[in-house]
Amino acid sequence: MTQRLTPATASLLVIPPMLWAGNAVVGRLVTGLVPPMTLNFMRWALAFVILLPLAWRVLKPDSSLWPLWRRFAVLGLLGVGCYNALQYLALKTSAPLNVTLVASSVPIWMLIVGALFFGQPVSKRQIAGAVLSIAGVLVVLSRGQWELLMQVHLVPGDLYVLLATLAWAFYSWLLSQPKEPKEIRGDWAAFLLAQIVFGLAWSGAFAAGEWTLTDAHISWGWPLAAALLYVAVGPAVIAYRCWGMGVQRVGPAIAGFFSNLTPLFAALLSAAFLGELPNLYHAVAFVLIVGGIVVSSRR
Repeated sequence: MTQRLTPATASLLVIPPMLWAGNAVVGRLVTGLVPPMTLNFMRWALAFVILLPLAWRVLKPDSSLWPLWRRFAVLGLLGVGCYNALQYLALKTSAPLNVTLVASSVPIWMLIVGALFFGQPVSKRQIAGAVLSIAGVLVVLSRGQWELLMQVHLVPGDLYVLLATLAWAFYSWLLSQPKEPKEIRGDWAAFLLAQIVFGLAWSGAFAAGEWTLTDAHISWGWPLAAALLYVAVGPAVIAYRCWGMGVQRVGPAIAGFFSNLTPLFAALLSAAFLGELPNLYHAVAFVLIVGGIVVSSRR
């Protein structure tokens, strides 16, 4: 929490938005193949299997995890059970532009949640950084044409993104306050597995409700298998590992600004996979977003 933003920490915090941008693209591509709550459950179930050989000891009956089950149940609810499930749900009901626009409010919610619930003061530099960073996101979303933003119409799915953003803000602030013993907190695989084991209970309950209340179905095939492998390894295991380390080093307020790189990476992925070449506004957005990070992180 007291460390400056170093190049190494910045690199850690760049990796999650890059992988999350891919997560949004993949989540959109498999919308018709698997229901959103089920996708989230399957994703974390696979991540659980991947991490189990690395950290199975944390689940032993005499593990120091179980006395802290309430804390990990909350972390599992916010970071595993809700965050991506709500985003996947939003991708079924909202336009990608709306989803990204609402999600771009992460830095603001980080500052608000920190000030209201965790007693963290908000500096003028952080406010200025938030303004610059969100301006960069708006440049990407409007494609350099501000009149496009006036065409945005909010729909119920946008509420899911807002709830996901709030869940992520609370999750990140809780991460910044270590209360676990060293054998859990010092082992990244054990720490993440401890969250996943409780998160699976939440996401499993949500998936069960989805199958009970809707006409849910799964279209099995290689496209879905490849998508599950990506969202489990990249946006789940690797991204959460890097995000957790970054938050511990510089705090969630500064880390939150890096999440605004997600739409920029999404634009670059579109150029790579959809043939949409980058434009001048992408460079402008990059300067604004990075400028917001630099301004907010200076002391």
